[in-house]
Amino acid sequence: MQDVGPSALPEICENWLAYLGSQRRLAPLTLESYRRDLLRLSELANGRAPAVLERHDIRRFAARLHAGGLSGRSIARVLSAWRGLYRWLIRQGLAQANPVDGVRAPRAPRTLPRTLTPEQTCAMLEAEAEDGLELRDKAMFELMYSAGLRVSELASLDVIGSVDPADETLTVTGKRGKTRTVPVGAPALAALRVWLDQRDAWACGDEVALFVTRNGRRMSRGAIGARLTRWTLRHGVGQHVHPHMLRHSFASHVLQSSGDLRAVQELLGHASIRSTQVYTHLDFQHLARVYDAAHPRARKR
Repeated sequence: MQDVGPSALPEICENWLAYLGSQRRLAPLTLESYRRDLLRLSELANGRAPAVLERHDIRRFAARLHAGGLSGRSIARVLSAWRGLYRWLIRQGLAQANPVDGVRAPRAPRTLPRTLTPEQTCAMLEAEAEDGLELRDKAMFELMYSAGLRVSELASLDVIGSVDPADETLTVTGKRGKTRTVPVGAPALAALRVWLDQRDAWACGDEVALFVTRNGRRMSRGAIGARLTRWTLRHGVGQHVHPHMLRHSFASHVLQSSGDLRAVQELLGHASIRSTQVYTHLDFQHLARVYDAAHPRARKR
């Protein structure tokens, strides 16, 4: 096999990525993440073909990544990508065994997602917009919190077909091209109506995106994050808020109010209930704080 440079991949790796894009319909951002993980494999292999690598090689590679400062969680993700490549190679008859099987990442400390309190969220969203672009921002953040959207899902919404005001629902395409329909609250719909009255003055004539930049084109994920940072600084939230924090807050608040973990899973579009169970820990933290503050025999601070 030819030497692998800093941005080149072996042809079989490129073929696997093409398969994931065309047959598994993985999102471009997911494919780019897999590409980075495969580049790590190629660099660590130092020109050797993936098919000749053995389990001790993979263990050594994981150890080098850990020594280089990569977290256990990130190494687990890298190993998952490598494992998927080898499963595909075996099905194609290009490898005899999966050398990643049995290789585990260092145990990562469990971290809970940061969330806003309901009071912080309401204060942030109820702030008054000061110009047309802030009307757009308010509609974006109301919609993201109301429906528990990923930032990529918000950016992909179109002006036609995404929101049904009559049914008060939103149809969104999530990871792996999966479509779900979720309810949208009245404040988000009201903010969206105000923005739609302004949108045509900002959007280019052929632009179909629901949310556009001052140049009239679809908002990017980075632009949405930057506008959220600007909004929270201007309106006194008191801490940095990133887009996924609104999704975490949505999930935590709905679970605290309803106790229905399965419903939260459906609303978030999680394929597995395990992805949603982290919010049960957040809910317990809320209960523990209430207990400590209110129970006569709670531990003294």
